[in-house]
Amino acid sequence: MMHYGIPCWMVAAAILLSSCATRLSSLSDQSASQVAASYTVHRDVAYGADPEQVMDIYLSESAALYGKPNYTIVFLHGGAYYLSDKAKEEKYIEPYLRKGLNVVNLNYRLKRGIATATSDLPLALNFLQHQADAYPLELDRVIVTGFSAGAQIATNVGLSRNDPSYPDRLDEGIKIVGIINFSGPVDQLDVIERIFVDHEYELFSAAGKSLFPGDGYADPGAVAVYEPVNYFDRRDPPVFLWHGGLDDQIPPDTFRAFTEKFRAGRDVLRYVPQGKHSPTDKELAAAYAEIFAFLDDLRR
Repeated sequence: MMHYGIPCWMVAAAILLSSCATRLSSLSDQSASQVAASYTVHRDVAYGADPEQVMDIYLSESAALYGKPNYTIVFLHGGAYYLSDKAKEEKYIEPYLRKGLNVVNLNYRLKRGIATATSDLPLALNFLQHQADAYPLELDRVIVTGFSAGAQIATNVGLSRNDPSYPDRLDEGIKIVGIINFSGPVDQLDVIERIFVDHEYELFSAAGKSLFPGDGYADPGAVAVYEPVNYFDRRDPPVFLWHGGLDDQIPPDTFRAFTEKFRAGRDVLRYVPQGKHSPTDKELAAAYAEIFAFLDDLRR
């Protein structure tokens, strides 16, 4: 854990923020040294008994000054539910840190299937609710986000929160108010399963076979539980979806039925025709400019 005192620039920022409504899109990005000076960071906080059930919690000295935009950002890494780690995709949380928001960077259980991995997000949020004194976060204004597999987890949990049939429940007081998805599956998981299982590379094929453990391809009923498209309704929090037109892992056809449900003025599709599965630095910067405008609009 590291902690630093409140610098002079933050005192000035507090005066400014208290005098007007905060718009994240208008806030200047903090420098690396300002970020280091304004956060208390708790590394590898265990939220379950498994060694992979850990998270990094970034507590900001300035977020409480923001009013309604004082969101808690919860990010989940990609890796086909099979590999990778929270430390490998920190570029996705850095824009939030530069704005001074509270951030949770979450690991989840790997190589045990989509159901197990997805259950870890509600488990982690419920843990944070029970540990509110130790980790003071705004859990009634949670933004769930992720890349690839992590984006599927975030989207599925975010959209299913008002469906009593969903197996993993959130405790009272936790409210997901927005979803940000980078290249995450939202529909046709059976298609994606076959792409991975039948892949020429052994690692991809092994990952595909672990999505729904068992013999052969998964049962359609089991797959449907983890397809966000099946939970999307008008009461759900707004969705921001980034997708590349040249994505060879999550084909564009698999999100068309999902985006047809988008609500005008609420949900945002950032479709990059020449984009691949992972956004480039330039594509990522353009996406975050839109994401902060998207977060500002959540207050409406």
